[in-house]
Amino acid sequence: MEFYQTKFAEKLEEALKAVLPIIGLVLLLSFTIAPVLPSILLLFLFGAVLLVIGMMLFTLGAELAMTPMGEKVGTKMANSGRIWIVFFLCFFLGFVITISEPDLQVLAEQVPSIPNIVLILAVAFGVGFFLVVAMMRMLFSRALPPLLILCYILVFVLAFFVPKDFLAVAFDSGGVTTGPMTVPFIMSMGVGFAAVRSDKHAEDDSFGLVALCSIGPILAVLLLGLLYHPGDAVYTPKPLPELHDSVELWQYFARGIPEYMKEIFISLLPIAIFFTAFQIVSLKLKRKTILKIIIGVAYTYIGLVLFLTGVNVGFMPAGNHLGQTIAALPYRWILIPIGMIIGYFIVKAEPAVYVLMEQVEEITSGAISGNSMGVSLSLGVAVSIGLAMTRVLTGISIFWFILPGYVIAISLSFFVPKIFTAIAFDSGGVASGPMTATFLLPFAMGACQAIGGDIVRDAFGIVAMVAMTPLIAIQIQGVVYKFRAGKGEITVPETASYLDILADDDIIEL
Repeated sequence: MEFYQTKFAEKLEEALKAVLPIIGLVLLLSFTIAPVLPSILLLFLFGAVLLVIGMMLFTLGAELAMTPMGEKVGTKMANSGRIWIVFFLCFFLGFVITISEPDLQVLAEQVPSIPNIVLILAVAFGVGFFLVVAMMRMLFSRALPPLLILCYILVFVLAFFVPKDFLAVAFDSGGVTTGPMTVPFIMSMGVGFAAVRSDKHAEDDSFGLVALCSIGPILAVLLLGLLYHPGDAVYTPKPLPELHDSVELWQYFARGIPEYMKEIFISLLPIAIFFTAFQIVSLKLKRKTILKIIIGVAYTYIGLVLFLTGVNVGFMPAGNHLGQTIAALPYRWILIPIGMIIGYFIVKAEPAVYVLMEQVEEITSGAISGNSMGVSLSLGVAVSIGLAMTRVLTGISIFWFILPGYVIAISLSFFVPKIFTAIAFDSGGVASGPMTATFLLPFAMGACQAIGGDIVRDAFGIVAMVAMTPLIAIQIQGVVYKFRAGKGEITVPETASYLDILADDDIIEL
């Protein structure tokens, strides 16, 4: 019991540190240059409470359940010795988890010219296929940069032939399909998969799964754009809610909770079934270990329900209203610095970011600190939101930002330690999570609506921008790290993977 009390206090502190700056910033704006309707402000504050509680429970659940589940499954698959079984299971897992991802349904609704079921199946196939590719890379110890170059050359060649109104949605798809439910499991599965190798590059190769899985949806949606030739995509913004009393406020949230309970249950179910099958057939973990994983899964479920209810019901209207109000000011250019400040702080509230930072610290034995990585991520996302607001104000095509950005990111991969490249490309998918989709995207849409721009062409694409800039920021951190290591300012400890020194019962108490 004392263990859980300590963990609750630790996770609550993390959640408050992540969310309080956003609350403070929104309140500052609402009482100065961007007045907010009382009903919108109440929704935001109530949503923030749910967000803090949900983030606390989710990060604890991910540590107790999602991470050890993925590691155990990955290690067992790698030790099976039957490659075709590994490939089939990876494809099946990637396919089924993606179909269950709630954000994929939202993406499908944004492309009315392509049947929803066709788009969902195509994206799920893309994720499943690239999860197999990622596992093959780990199994055969192949470098990540050449594979990324090949994939992104294919992406940008296809992008030249896709209608420009469809381009932003296609690039956004890579970020929205790697959600907070699947990212911790997939990342930890890669850690477990790489742990069975004894070569010196095993730890470097334990990252990179999310990076490759994010490419699958982009390719799938671009190919569908060529086959279906979608015309102008249309998006009708939802009206902002008007609440008259506290009872209506509660009813507004109460209507959302059952919806997200269902969505998260459907999203979590494939992972639970997959792990249960492994436990029965192969893992045979002890009862105490299984009990702790069940408790962790329960925390994950409750946490994500509260988190997504808070951000979707409470944060989305606030983001949209702020965007509209600030863009209507005579000095609308202020959208750029305000967006950058919001971007700097909001990435800290992405639930999967903490999972990634903790894994990086564990894998590298503290040589790469979670705090320094968090600062790099925040700076990268701040730049991405500044560029996204520039697009909203000017209408410049996303292609002029995405293409040079990926050229710089892939070029840097030849000059930094391998592990920084893998972490950087993983962090892009992790940073573009639900906070981006439910606050930053509505913020951009509200601004675009006030200016009279094209929402689909100019506002969409912000998820893709958020997924791109961390690739550069984390690798720049790698350049600094390499320079300091060369001067002898820092040393890299030669230690075994932490997975090799933990017993079965210990691995769930990281």
